[in-house]
Amino acid sequence: MGKNVTIGAFDTHEQAENAIKELQRSHFDMQKLSIIGKDYHTEEHVVGYYNTGDRVKFWGKLGAFWGGLSGLLFGSAFLVIPGIGQVMVFGPLVIWIIGALESALVTGGLSAFGAALFSIGIPNDSIVKYEEAVKANKFLVIAHGGAEDAENARKILHAANGFEVAVHELKK
Repeated sequence: MGKNVTIGAFDTHEQAENAIKELQRSHFDMQKLSIIGKDYHTEEHVVGYYNTGDRVKFWGKLGAFWGGLSGLLFGSAFLVIPGIGQVMVFGPLVIWIIGALESALVTGGLSAFGAALFSIGIPNDSIVKYEEAVKANKFLVIAHGGAEDAENARKILHAANGFEVAVHELKK
C-alpha cells in the first residue's frame, strides 16, 4: 500500500485548529500530521518562541494557537522562507523542509517549503497552490499515511471548511 498525503488549506487558524482536533478525535496518528502558517500581524511586533524543557513557549498574536499545537504535534520550527516570509511549522514537514535545504533541493523557483513538498512527490501545480495559500496567510494542515488514513483525513479536512483539500498518492 502506497503512502499518501492529504493537504487542506484553511482561511483561519481557528478552522485549522478545529480540523486538527477533529483528526485527533478520530484517532488519527498525530505524529503523521503537520501544519504550516504565518504568525502575522502581531500587535507588539514580537514574533518568537522558546523552549523550556520539553515545552515550547510562544508569544505574538497567535501565541496561544501555536502553543496549543506544540502539545499535540511533534517537531516545530520558526523559519523565514524567501518568497513566503516568516512561518511556523509543526510535524514531519519540519524534517522535509530541513532535508530539502540540506540536500540543496531548493531549485527551479521553488521555496524551501515547495522543495520539501516536491521531494516527497507532490506535483508542481499543487505546490504552487499551496505556496500561494501560505503567502496569503492561510494555514495548511498536512496528513500522511496509507490510503485509508488519507481518505479519512480528506473527509475531516473538507468537513472542517478546508479548501484546496486533496489527496496526493506519492510515487516515491
